[in-house]
Amino acid sequence: MTKSKNSISRRDFIKNSVVGTMALASASVTKRSHAQTDKPSLRMGGPVFEKYESPEKWVQILKNLGYRAAYCPVGTEASEDEIKAYAKAAEDADITIAEVGTWSNPISPNDDERKQALKKCRDGLVLADKIGAKCCVNVSGSRNPKRWAGPHEKNLTEETFDMIVETTQKLIDDVKPTRTHFTLEAMPWSYPDSPDSYVRLLKAVDRKQFAVHLDPMNFISSPQLYFNNAKLIRDCFAKLGPYIKSCHAKDIILKDDIYTPHLDEIRAGLGALDYTTFLKELSKFPDVPLMLEHLPDAEQYKLAADHIRSVAEKLGLAFT
Repeated sequence: MTKSKNSISRRDFIKNSVVGTMALASASVTKRSHAQTDKPSLRMGGPVFEKYESPEKWVQILKNLGYRAAYCPVGTEASEDEIKAYAKAAEDADITIAEVGTWSNPISPNDDERKQALKKCRDGLVLADKIGAKCCVNVSGSRNPKRWAGPHEKNLTEETFDMIVETTQKLIDDVKPTRTHFTLEAMPWSYPDSPDSYVRLLKAVDRKQFAVHLDPMNFISSPQLYFNNAKLIRDCFAKLGPYIKSCHAKDIILKDDIYTPHLDEIRAGLGALDYTTFLKELSKFPDVPLMLEHLPDAEQYKLAADHIRSVAEKLGLAFT
């Protein structure tokens, strides 16, 4: 029989088969090795207390703190060149700019306050889009004439829900962001006040660039939710997970020395928030940064970060 150009000898076939089998075995061992040693890498960040005057200094401060996520390092007054420089520094250092905060009351009954808030939200969303932040975040606001984010009898009404939807739609349609998302942080007395109401808002706003900012602590408004917050957290991620762009890390405690429920915010690790469940769920979305907030000084932030890292370590996770 004449041997074709593509045919090989039995000896070559065996030789190639052995080499191929060894290569596959080696790859399998390498894969198992990585699976056994590599931990899912999450991102954590927080405010920085050191002064910085350059993107390089800012990046170094974050690295010293062990942060791979950050709050936006510049304000809306920053020049185009400055914004580009910080965006590039973050990208080069693999740091996620998590959010631009625009804390204000865009549904205020006071005309001047409402107009200022809408401008702040617009400017913040523009900045977030330019610098490549995961989101621009605000609360939905309040009908309270005295407190910009305070409780009010009209906050959780259909009328106010419609106002929030319309305000959010107009903002997104005006700015037309392409790299970032506008999000609303939950409040116990304002929409969104539950995972279900956030789902309802997502459907009603109906804009691709409207997404979720998750602070599970802000959903806890009763002893029932307090003692069952692990279930609440799982519910948040089950219903909102793909839409979450950034998370806040705080803790909560229910005081037991009074006769009416009194819930206080406290440093992570000193309260009842189930961080084991929180981090397990967050690990399913490793690109979502976890941002520390509302602490008085650098030492308190370090203690909060240490607690969260210790929980992560026990779960086989890592903030690196």
